[in-house]
Amino acid sequence: MATIYLVRHGQASFGAENYDKLSDLGCRQATVAGEYFRDHGIHFDAVYSGDLSRQRETARLAIASQPSAVLHHIDPRFNEIQNEEQISCLVPEVIKHNPKVAALVEKGLSESKDYQKVIDAVFNYWVSPACNDPRIQSWPDFSGKARQALADVMREQGAGKTVGIFTSGGTLATLVAQVLGLGGEQTYQLYEPIFNCSVTQLFYSGDRVSLSNFNDCSYLKVFGEKSGEQLLTYR
Repeated sequence: MATIYLVRHGQASFGAENYDKLSDLGCRQATVAGEYFRDHGIHFDAVYSGDLSRQRETARLAIASQPSAVLHHIDPRFNEIQNEEQISCLVPEVIKHNPKVAALVEKGLSESKDYQKVIDAVFNYWVSPACNDPRIQSWPDFSGKARQALADVMREQGAGKTVGIFTSGGTLATLVAQVLGLGGEQTYQLYEPIFNCSVTQLFYSGDRVSLSNFNDCSYLKVFGEKSGEQLLTYR
């Protein structure tokens, strides 16, 4: 049975001019992830990531601890959902029917928890049949490309391989929902709780794939307790 480890990127730079950059803590999380894989004998035959900086850098730091060089494939189909684009285009429609979101937008989205609430509302509108905005990538297009990207990795790598995919929370949730046979309306429930640098494990054989574990961050807790660090973050 072959294995895929889906890894969310380390903490990015929320509130900074350039969000798509690992924070110092994000770099530490990615390094600890690499040490965890090394110490537990998880040796990658190949790794993949989207082309976002936070995804590529997490992969680079993590595979630095591998006992031998690992080929790193870049596939933009593993990029994150375009949250900023969706907020810009879809919020005007969402706030027509959701006064709570309207109040948050009026207040401003400087706080992470408020931003997350708006993402929740916008995401669930985006995946619904009511959303038909030609200015943004559609849910069927995004989810279809993510599904095909995973299938291509399984086909390219084949039997008996151990593969890492370093991606983002929305993409990871989409892939897990697909493995479980869930639709877009259930996907956000998987998206919201995903920790930075958490590990989700899939098994595959041929074109069959199953979920072994989801959003495991126990190694970060253990490393943090030993070193006196707080390594758990959502954003």
